[in-house]
Amino acid sequence: MLAALGAYGLWGLLPIFFRLLHHVDPREIVAQRILWSLLLVLILLVLRSGIRPLIDVLKNSRMILALALSAMLIVINWLAYVWAVNDGHIVAASLGYFLNPLVNVALGVLVLKERLRRGQMLAIGCAAVGVAILAASALTTLWISLTLAFSFAFYGLIRKMTPVAPMTGLGVETLLLAPLAVAYLVWEAGHGGIGFGQDMSTSALLIIAGVVTTVPLVLFATAARSLPMATLGVMQYLAPTLQFFCGVVLFGETLSRGQMLSFGLIWVGLILFATDSVKAARRNRVATA
Repeated sequence: MLAALGAYGLWGLLPIFFRLLHHVDPREIVAQRILWSLLLVLILLVLRSGIRPLIDVLKNSRMILALALSAMLIVINWLAYVWAVNDGHIVAASLGYFLNPLVNVALGVLVLKERLRRGQMLAIGCAAVGVAILAASALTTLWISLTLAFSFAFYGLIRKMTPVAPMTGLGVETLLLAPLAVAYLVWEAGHGGIGFGQDMSTSALLIIAGVVTTVPLVLFATAARSLPMATLGVMQYLAPTLQFFCGVVLFGETLSRGQMLSFGLIWVGLILFATDSVKAARRNRVATA
């Protein structure tokens, strides 16, 4: 439980961290995030179980193809998120992660041929109405929410269908992205300079970007091994809720009537979804007993 709270709490407070780097180009932030995450993941793999699992994955062309696709999706997600936070669209970013579990359910039905329970159908219906209202009231930022929701949902789908451990998978993804990150930093250094190295605080924050990427994932993997999925499903709403309050309370973003109505319907959908998940988990435990 503490590991899950740590993971979702850190993810929820990321807007505060990335706002400290508002003077750095989002593309450089993501490039630095990739490189420092790769270094930290390699260190953790060596300390925990060695890099043999990572080498085995690199020898499997089918796994490499799947993880190359997931790497592309996660870098799109990171770029959209960092840009949104530093351009004053934290509320729109939080909406993307509120929508994410419902998009996951939709993908489960369409791709994995899973069947929806009545409560899930009602939850998705409420959220769909909320998105429609948002589309009418905040069309200029809707693309941010949908980009984050769908990129992370498809990322999760690919990782679900790829038999690789979380840390090993992140190691391969960042390793595949590292050449692009290095190439971009070299190019940027010759076209105006990069933020890393300009002053000690900026350099330290860019290094820490690798830590805030990797540590929540390690905590989440720890929690996922011990907690029921229904519990994790309910707790995951902590992250976008914290992001939402960061945007409104800390950074003064304003909400239109349409956005408030939209968020209200989406939150109703999430409550219905979480309640249905908990009831289903209880029924499964009783049936198993």
